[in-house]
Formats: sequence, structure tokens, C-alpha cells
Amino acid sequence: MIHLTFTREARAGELIRGDIRLPDGPPPRNAVVVVHGFKGFKDWGFFPWVAEELAKAGYAVVSFNFSRNGVGSEADRFTELDRFGANTLSLEQEELRRLVSEALDGDLLPRRPGRVALLGHSRGGGQAILTAALEGRVGALVTWASVSHFDRWTEETKAEWRANGRVWVLNQRTGEHMPVGLGLLEDFEANRERLDVAAMASRIQAPWLILHGSDDLTVWPGEAQNLARANTAARVEVIQGAGHTFEATHPFPGPTLQLEQAMDFTVSHLHRHLEP
Repeated sequence: MIHLTFTREARAGELIRGDIRLPDGPPPRNAVVVVHGFKGFKDWGFFPWVAEELAKAGYAVVSFNFSRNGVGSEADRFTELDRFGANTLSLEQEELRRLVSEALDGDLLPRRPGRVALLGHSRGGGQAILTAALEGRVGALVTWASVSHFDRWTEETKAEWRANGRVWVLNQRTGEHMPVGLGLLEDFEANRERLDVAAMASRIQAPWLILHGSDDLTVWPGEAQNLARANTAARVEVIQGAGHTFEATHPFPGPTLQLEQAMDFTVSHLHRHLEP
């Protein structure tokens, strides 16, 4: 397998860091862009395994860190909490659409792909939905444990947020409290229409597979059904016994049964609609 890295300057001093994985031999005809979620990063848990499995299945695979996801050059740790706190949904969408365009236009991969698919997890699923709705050249979409909306805060939390200029979220893995600046809430409220995941879901034309764990305590499994109601052409598969990360952890000891099931569904969907 071939493993390449890339960087893109998003704004002054801020970098999008990414990986490209390719099977040995001629460059693949099609590609998959993998999108992490909130408090996620390209080297978290299952993401490197997912990228390698997709490359083994015959695709060029792009995985990356949003420039303000909080992870810098130390690939597996949050070392840029000020940037994490300054992140917004609109900035993430801008960066994802840029990378998808670069992949499609031949500026990112060794060979210009015929088609590009998106695979997004959790909040990254929501971002993938927005991009698939707006970028007609996306050839297929897969979402894992995706949110069906971005408005995930109580009115009490919003009031505290406005009063203090930030709220704190717990990183369950490290016990660290991470700041989220008011800019995230203000950006969402100023751009509700274009950040409306369910409304955008109704516009998706690409073949779409929705995967969700039956035991997901982070994103309620009913959100998968909400997305399917918004786009009746989408197919839903529920992975029994799977939580939000399909029982995978970080550090990654290897794939779980639930994760392997999710990957099997994913590869089958891509092969059906996007030749390797």
C-alpha cells in the first residue's frame, strides 16, 4: 500500500493536514474522502484502519484533519485548543468542499478520479451530507452515526455560552475539558438555512447509505430515520450492538465485529455505485 501525506494552508498559520492511501499498482479510477467528526481526527481509533480497508478495496482514499479540530503536528493529541475553540461549522464546510473539489479536479491525487465518494462519521456525516447536496459531482455517500441536525444545545447552555463567551466540553478519553467559543453558535444561528442537515439531505442525488449503531448513546439512532425520511432514496442499515464508534476505541486494538459489519456494508455500497 502507498501512503502519502499532504498539507494545505486554510488561513494564515492554519493547516489542513491529510493522508492519501492508495493500493499498490496503477492509481485507482475513483476516490473516497473520509470526514471525521467533533472531537475527532484522522488518526483517531478506526480512521486509519478504515482508510486502509478502502484502499485495499481499490480506492484512492483521502483522510484529513480540519484546520481547527485542535490536533496539530502531534497527530494523536489535542495541542491546539485555542484553534479548537475558534472552529465553526461554516469553516469545516468550506474546507471539505475545497478538498473534494481538489480531488475531483485532479489537484490532490496522483490520478484525477472519475468520481469521488464521501464517508462521514458523526458531525462529519452532517458535513458530508451538506457537501453531497451542494456538489453534484459526488458519486456516492456513506454516513456513519451521522447527526441529522447541528443544533444540539439546550437553551440553558446557549444562555451560559452567550454570557461567558464559551462553553466547555469533556473529552471522555483524556478527561480534558475543551473550550468551544461563541463563534460556533453565532455562525450556526447566522447560517441556519445552509447548515440545515435534514433540509440539505432532501436534495442529495447520489446513492446514499446510512449506517447507525442500535446502541448509540451519542447520536440517537432515530436520527438515522430522520435522515431517511428527508431522503426516501437513502438506504438505512442498523448495526446491532454498536455504539457511536461501532465499539472501536482509541488507541485502536483492531476492528470489532460491529466495525467490520459497517465496513462490509460500506464497501458493498461503493462497489455497487462507484467502481474500484
